[in-house]
Amino acid sequence: MKAMILAAGKGTRMRPLTDKMPKALIPVQGVALLEHTICYLKYYGVSEIIVNIHHHAGQIIDFIKKNKSFGIRIEFSDETDELLDTGGGLYKARWFFDQNEPFILTSSDVITDLDLNDLVSFHKKENPLATLAVKHRKSSRDFLFDQQYHLCGWHNNVSGQTKLMREVANPVKIGFSTIHCINPSIFGLITERGCFSIVDAYLRLAVTHTIMGFEHNQSMWIECGRIENYAQLNEEPEISTVYNKYHV
Repeated sequence: MKAMILAAGKGTRMRPLTDKMPKALIPVQGVALLEHTICYLKYYGVSEIIVNIHHHAGQIIDFIKKNKSFGIRIEFSDETDELLDTGGGLYKARWFFDQNEPFILTSSDVITDLDLNDLVSFHKKENPLATLAVKHRKSSRDFLFDQQYHLCGWHNNVSGQTKLMREVANPVKIGFSTIHCINPSIFGLITERGCFSIVDAYLRLAVTHTIMGFEHNQSMWIECGRIENYAQLNEEPEISTVYNKYHV
């Protein structure tokens, strides 16, 4: 199985740490976030990964080389000339993925014990265009789903803005865990170009295609993207537990 790790962002919410290094290399309990993510993916059978790079890109390349690509194939999608956001970054890396096999897309700043086998099995059984891992948690933004967990909209909990792509009674509002299982057929349906969010593409496609949510409320999920939470991350016992599980 193949995967993409989004690691190109400037990490502005983690300044001043990201002034001198990419967010993906910030150590959490002595281990770079990118290493946490690679070990997690390897544990579930991912053997080929592409990482997009922009901010302090050379440091990420050197880190992967120093660690001998963690024993798997790791490629890079270079965005040093232009940061492309989640959608543009994925679209640029489309050459990496097989035409018939679903793949994983994830960010480099999340530590979780979500069972990827369960996510992929659900995706293959239901066969949507994409399956999005979701969890009931406090979030500034939520996806909206109908009762069958088909994507129908998006809601900003701070501004109150709602984008509803289909009229649905009592939609389920739930936080996105930034982990996706995607059919490569999506590349033929993406009309956006340049820098764009994959969320915007999902919302547009949800009108005519099935995009589903996969609920994983029992899983541990920690976002490592804010400097005000950094000290707490280094004391969080669940992080060391999952690292010991996946670092094999």
